[in-house]
Amino acid sequence: MANIESQIFASYLRNPDLYDELYNREGKISEVYQKLFNLYGEHSISDYINLNSKAKSSFFNQGITFQVYDDKTVQEKIFPFDLFPRIIDANEWEIIERGSIQRSKALNLFLWDIYHDKKILKDKIVPLDLITSSANYLDQMNGIDPPGGIYNHISGTDIIKHKDGQYYVLEDNIRCPSGVSYVICNRTALKKALFGVFNHYKTHAVTNYAENLLDLLETVKPNGVDVPNCVVITPGMYNSAFYEHSYLAKTMGVELVEGRDLFVENDFVYMKTIKGPEKVDVIYRRIDDQFIDPLEFKPDSSLGVPGLFAAYKKGNVTLANAPGTGVADDKAVYTYMPQIIKYYLNEEPILNNVHTYHCSRPDELKYVLENIQELVIKPVDEAGGYGISIGNRLTTDEIAEVRKVIKDNPRKYVAQPIMSLSVHPTYIDETESFEQRHVDLRTFTVLGKDKEFVLKGGLTRVALKRGNLIVNSSQGGGSKDTWVLKK
Repeated sequence: MANIESQIFASYLRNPDLYDELYNREGKISEVYQKLFNLYGEHSISDYINLNSKAKSSFFNQGITFQVYDDKTVQEKIFPFDLFPRIIDANEWEIIERGSIQRSKALNLFLWDIYHDKKILKDKIVPLDLITSSANYLDQMNGIDPPGGIYNHISGTDIIKHKDGQYYVLEDNIRCPSGVSYVICNRTALKKALFGVFNHYKTHAVTNYAENLLDLLETVKPNGVDVPNCVVITPGMYNSAFYEHSYLAKTMGVELVEGRDLFVENDFVYMKTIKGPEKVDVIYRRIDDQFIDPLEFKPDSSLGVPGLFAAYKKGNVTLANAPGTGVADDKAVYTYMPQIIKYYLNEEPILNNVHTYHCSRPDELKYVLENIQELVIKPVDEAGGYGISIGNRLTTDEIAEVRKVIKDNPRKYVAQPIMSLSVHPTYIDETESFEQRHVDLRTFTVLGKDKEFVLKGGLTRVALKRGNLIVNSSQGGGSKDTWVLKK
């Protein structure tokens, strides 16, 4: 391991076997980081501890929190934030942005097809039983034309930089991708703590997300509506992402509602207000499919709105994202993304897929069962990093248990090689020093009718535990500001 000299980086140890984004291929500070490295190096570690403490207080005072669930408790935590930003230059970002849009468009066409003509299934590009066996495939969506032809209005694409220096997509998230509020709050916190560093870089703003989201949602308004009334619907304050729900509603300038605030009459949706009922045209929903309407899905759901799905089928209200989109972020469907992109767009994928084994295929199941210690095992329908097993961290008994779980339900699991995520200097409270930590990037793509937008920044998530590859906040991860440089 190599050591570098600088006031706050004096104890930073660089492992040359890992791809450290602070360095270039010659092992010197990368050109895009040189100014930042020098600026941060002017601070003593005690200065930095003080700044870090202020940033934490800022997050706490703003209520920037998330909730972690286990079998017995729910804990509310401040979202961990690191003050040393990640920088992505303009040329690299152009590839990421084009690749994110390409995937979002291909997935939207895929969703239209599987709920209409099913050509990709008839042509046996994607197996029929893979779709019909997905827990997120909704028969109720067959034949429904969503306003503007858009299903995945908001997509989150999880991307890593591998030790070969190339970007790879780990997975696509198009049910209710979360985290965009933290992107904006990270930028605000960093500007408050170290405003001067922004004078040395031309970075794209991230505070324009809400206005772009609202603009694009308004392009998919129901027919016959001139100025749509939009709302954000939340399961309530006990949801892990409630801060984000309230933040997005506030920054878009729209109402944040729960199911009990809405009602349906004559297949139109209304919001209860002190001035009387107010018609609602577009609902950005942060409630899972099965809970949106007790008359159509889970009859015991108290989160949704009775009759909402009937209003949606009639075209009287837009739901973003559309119900049934979750079938396309099934991790088994991910294995077919190169073919899906080629089929609908007649293009080669801009971003690489990670080679993925789906355990429903007998040959691949055999390989996975024999090589668990070299693989990451993921359930196809979980989020938040739950249910993931990293083979080289498992004991012999744990490997045996994972084998049994996979054999019991092969359709539910995929496996990927253990990828070496790039690392980034990250301040660690316990050691009061900077250390290498693995990072990924979630981009946020918004599709409207003939319009698209990618937030120029995205959420860099950090695995705060040494050596850990799981970056999700629910698994102890944090985040850092992401600077996309202007050309």
